[in-house]
Amino acid sequence: MATTRIMPLHAGKGRTVGKAISDIIDYVKNPDKTDHGRLITSYQCDSRVADAQFLLDKQTYAARTGRVRGKDDVIAYHLRQSFVPGEITPEEANRLGVELARRFTKGKHAFIVCTHIDKAHVHNHIIWNSTTLECDRKFRNFWGSSRAVRRLNDTICIENGYSIVENPKRHGKSYNKWLGDAAKPSHKEQLRQAIDRALAQKPASLEELLRLLEQDGFTVHRRGKNISIGAEGWGNNVRFDRLGDGYTLDDLLAVLSGQKEHTPRKQAVPQAAPPKVNLLVDIQAKLQAGKGAGYARWAKVFNLKQMAQTLNYLSEHGLLDYADLETKTAEATARYNALSDQIKAAEKRMAEIAVLRTHIVNYAKTRETYVAYRKAGYSKKFRQEHEEEILLHQAAKEAFNELNVKKLPTIKALNTEYAELLAEKKAAYADYRKAREEMKELLTAKANIDRILELDKEQEEAVEERRRDYKTALQELVQRQADQVLTYHMTGEAGPDHDKTFQAEVQLNGLPIGAGSGHSKKEAEQAAAKAALETLEET
Repeated sequence: MATTRIMPLHAGKGRTVGKAISDIIDYVKNPDKTDHGRLITSYQCDSRVADAQFLLDKQTYAARTGRVRGKDDVIAYHLRQSFVPGEITPEEANRLGVELARRFTKGKHAFIVCTHIDKAHVHNHIIWNSTTLECDRKFRNFWGSSRAVRRLNDTICIENGYSIVENPKRHGKSYNKWLGDAAKPSHKEQLRQAIDRALAQKPASLEELLRLLEQDGFTVHRRGKNISIGAEGWGNNVRFDRLGDGYTLDDLLAVLSGQKEHTPRKQAVPQAAPPKVNLLVDIQAKLQAGKGAGYARWAKVFNLKQMAQTLNYLSEHGLLDYADLETKTAEATARYNALSDQIKAAEKRMAEIAVLRTHIVNYAKTRETYVAYRKAGYSKKFRQEHEEEILLHQAAKEAFNELNVKKLPTIKALNTEYAELLAEKKAAYADYRKAREEMKELLTAKANIDRILELDKEQEEAVEERRRDYKTALQELVQRQADQVLTYHMTGEAGPDHDKTFQAEVQLNGLPIGAGSGHSKKEAEQAAAKAALETLEET
C-alpha cells in the first residue's frame, strides 16, 4: 500500500535556483537515510551532480526559448511515495519509485529516486526536473495531477502484487495520521491488552478485575448477569464472550480461581514479503518496439537485479543444478494442473447436481399430469390445457437422458454429494493457490536462467565476431595476386549524434566489392570487408 503527494519546488526568497535545487537534492540523498547511497537511482542524470545538470538544462531552456520566469517559477517537482511498514523491501520500493517516475514523466524528464529507510515505514523521494531532456518545454502541473499520479501508483502496486488505499478521501489525513489510525488496535484488542495488564496484578476476584479495568479508563456496564465493557469514543460496548478464547467470562473466572493459567494473545508482527522473481526484460525487442536509450539503461539495471534475485531464489530452494530446476518445475506444473483438473471436475459435477435437482423436482410435480396426458392418447386439447407442466416434464426426461441417469437419486443424496464436493473444492483451492504461486516462481526462475544462458551464448558469439579482423583477412586474400589495391570510403551517415550509423564501401582496384554499416567508422569498414570476403569467396 502506498500513498503519494506532489509538491512543486520554488527558489523562494534569499536563494538562487541552483541553491534551491542543491538543497532539496542534498536532503533526499542523505547517506544516513539511503543506506550510504545504495538506495539512490537516477535517470538521464548522474546522481552525484544532478543539481548541476538540472541547472544546466534550465539555462539551456532559457537560451533556446528566450522564456524567463520570475521567482514563482517551478524549478523541479518533488513526489513523495510512502509504504506501509513490513509490506515491501527498500530495494523493491526503489524500483517501484523509478517505475512511477518514468511512467508519470513519460521518460521526458531527468529524475532521481531516493529511498529512505530511517523511519518505521519505507518511503521514496522523487525529484524530477521541470525542464524536459530536450530543453524546449517544461512540465506544468495540471488539474487533477494528484489523482492521476495516485491512479498510476495504484496500477503499479497492483501489477507488482502490493495493496492499495481503497476509496481514498480528498483532503484526507497525512500519511503519519493515516498510518497511525491503520495501526491502531481494534476495540476488542485494546480490551484484551487491558485484561492482560489487569491479570498481571493478580486480582483475587472478578470485582477486583473490573475495578482495575475502570482504573485503566474503561467503563463497566451491567445488565442482569451480562457484563460489557466500554470506553470513551467507542460506539458500542464489548462483551467478554466476544473476545475469543482465553478472554470469555468463564475463562477469566477459571484464571481468577486458580484453575488455569492465563496466556496473553501474541501480537502478529508484519513480516516483509520476500521480493518476487520477475522475468528479465528482452531489451533488444523493446528497443525494436520503439523504446529509447533511457529505457534500455533502466532495463539493464532491472535485469541485473532480477538475475541476482533469481540466483538467491534458487540457492534458498537448493536448486543449483539445472536438471533439478527442470525436474522441480515439471513437478510443480503437474501438481498445479492436477489440482486445477480436480477443481474443474468438482465444479462440473456441482453444476450437474444443481440442474439435476431442479429437474427431479419438476419431474415429480408434473408426473401425474404427464401420465394423464399419455392416458388421453396425447390429446392436443389436453396438451393445450397443461402446456407448461408437460414441457417441464419432457425437459426433465431429456436432461436425465443427457446426464445418463438410469435411476433417479434422492434430493437428500444430491444435497449430501453437493456439500461434499463444495468442501472438497474449498480445501483444494488453498493448495491450488499455493501450487500456482510455486509454479509461477519456478517457471519465471527457469525462464530467467534460460535467458541468462542464451545471453552468455550471444555474448560469446559477439566476442568471437569481434575477434575476427575482416579487413586483415581481406588484405591477405587479395595480396595473393600482385598489384591489388584495397581502399575504404565512407559513403554516408545517419541518425542523431548520440546514436549515429555510418556506411562504408571497400573498393578493389577502384571497383566496389562490398559495403557495410556500423555505429563507428571502424565497425562500418569491418562490415564492408566482411561483405567483400563473402562476395569473393562465392566467386
